[in-house]
Amino acid sequence: MDIILHSLNVILTVIIMIAAGFIMDRCGWFTDSGVALIARMVNYICLPVCMLANIVSHFDHDGLIKMAGGAIVPFLSMIGAYCIIKLIAALMKVLRGRRGIFVNSVSFSDIIFIGLPMTIALFGEEGVPYVMVYYMANTTLFWTIGMHELSCDAGREAPLLSLSTLRIIFSPPLMGFFTVVTLLILDLHLPDPVFKSCYYIGSMTSPLAMLFVGIAMSRTAWKEIMSDFTMFVVMVARYLISPMIAILLLPVFNIDATMGRVFVILAAMPVMTNLSIILKTYGGDYKYAAMLVTVSTCLAAGVTPFYM
Repeated sequence: MDIILHSLNVILTVIIMIAAGFIMDRCGWFTDSGVALIARMVNYICLPVCMLANIVSHFDHDGLIKMAGGAIVPFLSMIGAYCIIKLIAALMKVLRGRRGIFVNSVSFSDIIFIGLPMTIALFGEEGVPYVMVYYMANTTLFWTIGMHELSCDAGREAPLLSLSTLRIIFSPPLMGFFTVVTLLILDLHLPDPVFKSCYYIGSMTSPLAMLFVGIAMSRTAWKEIMSDFTMFVVMVARYLISPMIAILLLPVFNIDATMGRVFVILAAMPVMTNLSIILKTYGGDYKYAAMLVTVSTCLAAGVTPFYM
């Protein structure tokens, strides 16, 4: 019962922030330029420093080396989910404008906004370093193969290793991620004023992203999206395929038991919250993504306890 209550607390917090964005947009508070500004702020400023602040807060050089071995499980589980859902997308003939969203929604989960507070509620602070290991794998794969899929959705189809694709992949969030990993490897530390500035600016990422999802939902034709069969397939795959792959991989690799349990929970988290806001920045069906985020978030409270 406590697990369900913890899950509900985290999910309700997210839903309330999404609802706030929805209501404010219906009241006419946001212009198109204002919505675009939120997307740019999150993608180019808040998200990169959020990555930096979160990883630096929970890792040092020795911790990174010690935990690195466990990263093989999230890497393989996400690559496995990616390959399976790519095949399903091809068999279902998912439309080009939504194919990348379809694939990303199943392959990658929301780690920081929902996964981190959920892990702390269920495992305490002991689970936080494991969240960061999963987060680093999630970030690396999303901002490479995931962004390539989304760029194809936006009509920028090109080979994965082409110059045009590399320009999209090497975005501010990925460069921020590479920066913090370099700092950890070299055992360098940020000056306290710089770290605090990154922390405070990065803390705006979650509320702004939730508000954006609410805004996108208020401008979405719900009946059109909810009647789309791909919505059902994404939800089943998000909460069945991804965590089951992680569960099957655990006996193969000798990792800490708590680490394994955290990885399974994170594999069963909702669709990435910032997926919608990234699509708004780079061009794509961000309204469809916002609906996937919201529906998967609502389902998370009921699904998560089954993987404990």
